[in-house]
Amino acid sequence: MTSRLNRLAVAFLATALATLGVTVANPAPASAAMTICYNTSQAGSYASVANQAASIWNNATVNLTLSANCGSNLRIYRITGGGSYAVRTSLGNGRVYIDTQQAAQYSVLRIMTHEIGHILGLPDNYNGNCALLMSGGSAGTSCTNPYPSTAEASRVSNLFAGTFSATDRSADIFRDSWPSALTPVS
Repeated sequence: MTSRLNRLAVAFLATALATLGVTVANPAPASAAMTICYNTSQAGSYASVANQAASIWNNATVNLTLSANCGSNLRIYRITGGGSYAVRTSLGNGRVYIDTQQAAQYSVLRIMTHEIGHILGLPDNYNGNCALLMSGGSAGTSCTNPYPSTAEASRVSNLFAGTFSATDRSADIFRDSWPSALTPVS
């Protein structure tokens, strides 16, 4: 009975919002959660950092669970040189590359959580504000905050609930959020 009432409430809300000209993309029941399986087999010493970052996202969001080594929606790689970056192939799917040289300068947990944020649908925000995870390296090497802001976490939750439409293209590459070792941070 409760399930039927929930479906009716969602249908009523979608109809009411459509009448007002508001579009809701793929409304999902509140109990629906998407699992993103991440693979750390190529992450080397950063596998435990990936697990910490997944825990941060799991605690900050709803409608989403990141789970280790149950598949390969998200593959995490350890690289040397070239900068840390993410390649999102679709919402919740892609690859994260963590550069050991940048990880020696910046908080590796902040880098990992930030790059996973791209896979979860968040763009860069280079405003230098350490309180915003997606400000990346623009917040400087002293910023170690690995937590998404309430607004960032809410955006991800809404993307995975289907209440926001993602502006994903077939593939997005997010580079240059972490200044290289040769680029001074002002």
